[in-house]
Amino acid sequence: MPRSPFISRPWILAVLMLASLVVSAGGWSKPPENAASTIQYLLKYVADSGLNFIRNSKSHDAADAAKHMNDKYQYYKKQMGTPEDFIRLCASKSLVTGKPYLVVMENGDEVRTGDWLLEALTSYRNSQAANAD
Repeated sequence: MPRSPFISRPWILAVLMLASLVVSAGGWSKPPENAASTIQYLLKYVADSGLNFIRNSKSHDAADAAKHMNDKYQYYKKQMGTPEDFIRLCASKSLVTGKPYLVVMENGDEVRTGDWLLEALTSYRNSQAANAD
């Protein structure tokens, strides 16, 4: 009975499988995201925005909003693995009342803070990827 070349050379199969995984995962060139530094970027983004934020029907300036989000972050830090976790747990809604946090844009429109930060996160990641190339 003839033997298959893959059976007699199992290392070839292993190399092909590994190459397949590397290609499907986007290669080795992209380092994993540092969630903590990305969350710090988002906190600074809020603080530097100069916008007003509405939390439980009360208006807060950007510095106060960032401080509140950071306080929640410090409390929930061990439950977070991603910046999306930070946005969900610390920047989207009051965990007491369930009311969404809002950011008042320069034109007066009110936008959910979680949505606003997800857009900022996408832009940040795109700029990081462009700088890595």
